[in-house]
Amino acid sequence: MTAGALARRGFSDSTRALRLMTGAGLDAGADTDVISDLAAAPDPDQALLGLIRILEASPDPEELLAVLREDPDLRARLCRVLGASTALTDHLVRHPGDWRELRGADAARSPDPEELRHGLLHTVGADPNARSPHADPAVSDDGSPHSLKHVLRVAYRRRVLRLAGRDLTGLCTVDQVAAELADLAAATLDAALAVARAEFPEDAERCRLAVIGMGKCGGRELNYVSDVDVVFVAEPTEEPGADRPVDDQAAMRSATRLATAMMRIPSETDAEGTLWEVDPALRPEGRNGPLVRPLSGHVAYYERWAKTWEFQALLKARPIAGDLELGRAYEAAISPMVWGATERPNFVEDVQAMRRRVVAHIPVEHTERELKLGPGGLRDIEFSVQLLQLVHGRTDERLRSGNTLDALAALSEHGYVGRGDAVGLAEAYRFLRRVEHLLQLERLRRTHLMPDPASPDGPAHLRWLGRALGYAGDPVKELTEARRRVSLEVRRLHEKLFYRPLLNAVAKLPSEEARLTPEQARVRMEALGFADPAGALRHLESLTSGVSRRAAIQRTLLPVMLGWFSDAPDPDAGLLGFRQVSDALGTTPWYLRLLRDDVRVAERMAWLLGTSRYVTELLLRAPEAVAMLADDSHLVRRSPKVLAAEAEAALRRYDTAEESVAAVRALRRRELLRTAVADLLEVSSVQEVGSALTDIAAVTIEAALRLAFNRVVAASGDEPLTRVCVVAMGRFGGGELTYASDADVMYVHDPLPGVETGAATRQALEVVRELARLLEMPAAEPPLKVDTDLRPEGRSGPVVRTLDSYAAYYGRWSQVWESQALLRARPIAGDPQLRQAFTELIDPIRYPSGGIDAASVLEIRKLKARMESERLPRGADPTLHTKLGRGGLSDVEWVVQLVQLRHAHEHPDLRTTGTLEALEVAVAHGMLAADDGVVLEQAWRLASRVRGMVMLVRGRPGDSLPTDLRVRSALAEAMGCSSGEGEDDVWEGASEQLTEAYLRTTRRARAVMERVFYDG
Repeated sequence: MTAGALARRGFSDSTRALRLMTGAGLDAGADTDVISDLAAAPDPDQALLGLIRILEASPDPEELLAVLREDPDLRARLCRVLGASTALTDHLVRHPGDWRELRGADAARSPDPEELRHGLLHTVGADPNARSPHADPAVSDDGSPHSLKHVLRVAYRRRVLRLAGRDLTGLCTVDQVAAELADLAAATLDAALAVARAEFPEDAERCRLAVIGMGKCGGRELNYVSDVDVVFVAEPTEEPGADRPVDDQAAMRSATRLATAMMRIPSETDAEGTLWEVDPALRPEGRNGPLVRPLSGHVAYYERWAKTWEFQALLKARPIAGDLELGRAYEAAISPMVWGATERPNFVEDVQAMRRRVVAHIPVEHTERELKLGPGGLRDIEFSVQLLQLVHGRTDERLRSGNTLDALAALSEHGYVGRGDAVGLAEAYRFLRRVEHLLQLERLRRTHLMPDPASPDGPAHLRWLGRALGYAGDPVKELTEARRRVSLEVRRLHEKLFYRPLLNAVAKLPSEEARLTPEQARVRMEALGFADPAGALRHLESLTSGVSRRAAIQRTLLPVMLGWFSDAPDPDAGLLGFRQVSDALGTTPWYLRLLRDDVRVAERMAWLLGTSRYVTELLLRAPEAVAMLADDSHLVRRSPKVLAAEAEAALRRYDTAEESVAAVRALRRRELLRTAVADLLEVSSVQEVGSALTDIAAVTIEAALRLAFNRVVAASGDEPLTRVCVVAMGRFGGGELTYASDADVMYVHDPLPGVETGAATRQALEVVRELARLLEMPAAEPPLKVDTDLRPEGRSGPVVRTLDSYAAYYGRWSQVWESQALLRARPIAGDPQLRQAFTELIDPIRYPSGGIDAASVLEIRKLKARMESERLPRGADPTLHTKLGRGGLSDVEWVVQLVQLRHAHEHPDLRTTGTLEALEVAVAHGMLAADDGVVLEQAWRLASRVRGMVMLVRGRPGDSLPTDLRVRSALAEAMGCSSGEGEDDVWEGASEQLTEAYLRTTRRARAVMERVFYDG
């Protein structure tokens, strides 16, 4: 055989391969069978090099060559192993006689669990029939415990070698491989425990120890290299020669020593490397809990403290080693709690937290390569199956298997999953597990990542993997396409598996798909988090029943959208809102087409409707606004000039003031919706939200003022007698309006030359009253309430004053609090010259020359203290009130305003109405320490965001963090709080996370305020 022929068979360096064969004693012309099997290996070059290494290490290489030529089964297994696993090749080099493990009838059959257990126990000299087998160090070379452990690890590797030979030549399925690996791990732990008993014989006499397999080992679906998850349960034995039992604490100490010693054996590293890690983190209290507990301790924990995710983990629990009688007692005690987990009040929240945990653990750069956690990966399949088991296994014991494929088959057989879907999901699962097995088998290292095609050796690695999977044409292309196809199918089935049977239950359609009874559908809706499953099912029936095109599209959309609704804080409200919007848009052709073709719009819509009552109410008034969800550019704040031009166009379209202002209020409603959506989707910041709400309020008031002025003048038949302007105050003036804010204003007028002041004032008063009426008149659009309480003399003073009256008042009567209030005054509507004149009038009052004196500072401090004691609502928690509470908005704003009153006369850039702008300037000029500025800014932003989100979530205003935990949790989710990102805090509730963050932030801000405001 020539070098060219070898190249055609897959050898990358055929000249070198020919030279190596000749040197090893292979005849390229005569040994065609051997060469053919080497060429059929995933990596022919690697297989050839491995064979040569074994021949060089072998004491009798001619024997191996002879057997290779004569035994086609051995030849196929050995060549496939050498071409697929460098780690097993290294084992064969260290133990060159172990090629015999791949020869004969035993190498071709799968052993049963007891055979594996007996074999490994015999390896360490233990009696498999003893209740507590003890190893015998004498079976090792030097009689030491260390050598005994090495003997066990070598025996384990030999079993893996034999299994790999069958696996790579197609003699066993991926299901059988996973089951045998789990059984082999269990047998290894039993043998390791026997070694530990020999090492600590006194401890072995004091306790009974059972090892409970969890996760993949418990489900008999282990990988070649996976952590073996375990839980330990122990009980005292009777004291030898005594009638009383061993002390409980002493027994637990002994059991802990045995468990610790047992875990070290497969985890230690020697010439054979590490077999796998034994991970006891799924025990009660996780890594913080005791390693070993008695059975009663486990039961007490799960009855009182365990969260739903822990029962989901226990779904796969089974005794695998140690005292099996005790293990079965554990299983019998825990199982009823596992299958009652769906009745727990926190079931949905914990399941959703598990889903978020999966996503959070994927590094962004690995998302597309992750076989386990990535989209369309193994965890999607496992999660779907387990959730269906937990939901329906409570009443149907036939579903209670810890094995994913067995459980999936049972779900299909008994009508919970369509047969075709179950087959598709099982095939995808087997494909992904097969790929995972091959990647781990290569170096016997734990990995779930596909090779990176962009790395230097990525293409060659993909080619190796593709050949190992049997792709003979273009292995890289075929593998890539197969992986993409499987991932898409898993995502589709993941969505369909759980949700579509719900539609079949309510749509009354003939179908071969799985059909749920009404009770099963109700249980499944409960598992999704719907508080009113019956109502939710009625909504589904309304949306999907019938043969119309609309119903058909809804049946396509809803399996996906139900999952998104369930992720929202209020799934019931989300589904109801979706039905209402869909009913309102009726057969509008673009609506369902948009949702069907743009998954982002549908997902956003589900989230918004299930999160915000405020958005839902606005959307129902104009459902066509759904279209803005298609693009973030549709959600950004629009400039005041653009808004003013649209308002002007609206005024021109109608004849009456009522119709015109209704059009302008409709414009405001659209902008409120745009701003709220941008806020919830985090497209806009807190400052941008405040500016957007302020801009549209100012444009609306400007348009209504023009209408009111023209109407009053026309109705009286007189000429205009005065000029009018509107001055924004408070948050309105500061550009910091919230969704629930009234528009705080003052009205200024200035009689035209020659006009009597009284007549001018009467006309100005009629104008502002008509302005308020137009803005607040009952209509479909949200009203804009104007509040004049911040005017001079408050509610006792005139609603509107002349410019001269303001000048006289401020010159004679103005108090320091009014100077403070004027810091946020900003004319926003009306006559431009009057607006400028008013600004010039108040600037010397709010920015006094030389700053305010010590007496004024003392007065402001007294006012602040008085406000805290008198204005906080009765019963309100001062630590949670966003406006007047400790470290809240008021604390930050009074600090900033005091700085402005003191220094704005000498620093023109401090003359701004915005809180954060003034705070930034104060820090820049050294009036506040930079660290203090950061603390105050963070508190102001957080309090503002909480205040806005309360309105968005509840649909009504509130100034405190809600006391209702359900509402607070919804608020936290709307603000993006998760269940935690780290391993230790992943189950921390979003509500607690928000509360702790708020208290921590405002506590720091309060400390800064007290130091700077009262002592500075």
